[in-house]
Amino acid sequence: MGEFRLAKLGEQIRGEIALLISTQKIKDPRVSTFLTINRVEVAADLAYAKVYVSSFLPEGQILKGVAGLNSAAGFIQSSIAKKLTIRKFPKLSFIADSSVKEGFEMVNKLNRLEAEENEIRRQQTDGQ
Repeated sequence: MGEFRLAKLGEQIRGEIALLISTQKIKDPRVSTFLTINRVEVAADLAYAKVYVSSFLPEGQILKGVAGLNSAAGFIQSSIAKKLTIRKFPKLSFIADSSVKEGFEMVNKLNRLEAEENEIRRQQTDGQ
């Protein structure tokens, strides 16, 4: 399958999983509606797909949510396979992804550094 088609399939799967989470179709209590599906990487042979999950929840809750999603993977796969018309549906594995939270923290650090730098400049110009 071509790279573009794999990316498109990944986006379709991402959207369907996000819909299942937001509409609370997944009955596992560990799966919170605050979980976000960042991206889905589908293998070229359609055997597997890695689903990257993140949230602004504490790390422990994210890991519990990922465990809940992995436990409900069969239900999720069958629900999505009914909607998508593909010959072979990949086996889903859910992975905790902290990149969004790390990016947010990095932006906050940069903003604080910029504010400190502006304060130092202001103090230097006021002192002259």
